[in-house]
Amino acid sequence: MLFWIVAAALTAAVVLLIVPPLLRKPEGAAEERAAYDLEVYRDQLGELERDQGRGLISEAQAAAARAEIGRRMLAIADRGKGSAKDGAKKAKVPAARAPRSAMALAALLAVLLPLGTLAVYGKLGRPELPAQPLASRNLDHERGGPPKTVLAAMDKLKAQLAETPDDPQGWAILGQAYAKMGRLPEAADALGKAVALAGDDLELLGSYGEVLISANGGTVPDEARKTFDRVLAKDPTEPRARFYAALARFQAGDTKDALERWSALLAESHADAPWVPIVRTQIAEAAKALNLDPAKVTPQPLPAQQQPPVAQNQGQGQAQGQTEGEDQQQMIRGMVDGLAARLEANPDDVDGWLRLSRSYGVMGESAKAIDAARKARERAPTRPDVLVAYASALLSAEPRSSKPGAMPEEAVVSLRQALAAEPDNRDALWLLGLNAAGVGQTAEATDLWTRLLAQFKPEEPEYTLIRARLDSLKAGG
Repeated sequence: MLFWIVAAALTAAVVLLIVPPLLRKPEGAAEERAAYDLEVYRDQLGELERDQGRGLISEAQAAAARAEIGRRMLAIADRGKGSAKDGAKKAKVPAARAPRSAMALAALLAVLLPLGTLAVYGKLGRPELPAQPLASRNLDHERGGPPKTVLAAMDKLKAQLAETPDDPQGWAILGQAYAKMGRLPEAADALGKAVALAGDDLELLGSYGEVLISANGGTVPDEARKTFDRVLAKDPTEPRARFYAALARFQAGDTKDALERWSALLAESHADAPWVPIVRTQIAEAAKALNLDPAKVTPQPLPAQQQPPVAQNQGQGQAQGQTEGEDQQQMIRGMVDGLAARLEANPDDVDGWLRLSRSYGVMGESAKAIDAARKARERAPTRPDVLVAYASALLSAEPRSSKPGAMPEEAVVSLRQALAAEPDNRDALWLLGLNAAGVGQTAEATDLWTRLLAQFKPEEPEYTLIRARLDSLKAGG
C-alpha cells in the first residue's frame, strides 16, 4: 500500500509541475527577447574590439561591423519604445486568458499522465518481485568481472595443478587467464612455472617477459631481460624480443646500444609491420638523449609485404598475418599501458609524459595524447620542447582541412611561450608562421620564416621548402 501512495504522490507532483504553466499567458516575452538580443550585440562589440586588437581584422572592417551592430541595437531600442507604448494602452484592459489550445493540452495531460503511468506499470511492473539481498547478487559479474563459471574453471585447474604440478600447458593457461583479469603478479608466477617446465617455447617465453614488464609498471626487470635474451639466442629475428631487449638497455642507461638495436630492427622490418611506428618513436627518443638528429639516424624500413601469390595459401596466410598483427598490437598496447601505469606512480617524469603523448599520437588516440602532454607542461611549464609538444598534440586532434586557417588559441599561446623561452626554436617558428599565413598576417609569417630560414644551409631540403613558402607569401599566395 505504501508503494501506491508514493507513486500517486509523485504522479500528482509531476502533473502540478507541467500543467500550471500551460494555463498562464506568458508576459513580457518581447521585452525579454529584446534584452537578450542587446546583450548578444554587446558581446559582439567586445569580441570585435579583441579581434581588432589582435590584428585579425583591419580598422575599416571593424568600423563597418561596429556600424552594423549599432544599427541593430537602435532598431531593438525603437521596438522597445513601441512595446512600452502598447503596454501602457493594454494596462487598462484585463489580462487575457490562456489560449484554448493550451487549456485543452493541460486538461489532456492531467488525465493521460496518471492513466498512462498506471497502464505502463500494469504491463511491465512486477510488484510481486521479492527484494534481492546483496549477498545473493553476483557483484563481480555486474561490475564487468569474470563470470562465476570462469572462476570455477580456474579453481578446478588450480586443483589439478596442485596434483600434477609438472603440467606446463596447465600453468600457461592459468597464467594467461590471470593476465587477462589484470592479476599480473599471479600471472607472472604461473607463467614462470610454465617456462621452467618448457623453457624452449619461444611464444611462452615472450608472454612471460611481457607479463613481467607489465607487472613492473612498464620497466623491464632483469628477469624479463634475461628471458628475451633467451628468445634471441634461439631466434635472433624475433621482433618482440628485439624490441624489449633494446628497451631494457635504454632503461639501464646504455642508450647507444638501445639505439643500434632499434635501428637494426626498423631496417629489417617491413613498412607495414605494426611495430614500426612505436620503434620510430623509441629511436627518436634515444637519438635526442644522445644529442643526435632523429631524421639522420632513423633508417627506412623494407617495402611493405605483398600478398602471397598462390591462391591456395591465401586464406592461411591471411589468418596467420592477422594473428601476428593482433599479437604485435597487443605488445604495443601493453608497453604503452605499462608506461602510463609507471607515470601514474612517478608523475614527475616529464620526459616519460612526452614519450607517452607521442605513443598515443602514433596510435591515433588524440585525447590521451593531449592529456599526457598537458601533464608534462604542468610539471615543466617553461621547457620549449614541452610547450611545442603540447601544441603539436592539440594540432594533431584538429580535423584535416585543405584550406589554411587559424590554429587553436591554446596551441598558439603555447608556441609563443616556447618561442619566448627559445627564440630560435625551429618548430615554434614554423608552426607560428603557418598560423600567421593562415589568418592573412603576411608580415608576421614572413618575419618568422625568415628567422627560420637563416638556420639552414642552401643545400638542405628544409631551406628549399621554407624559401618556396616565403616566395609564395610575396606573390600573395
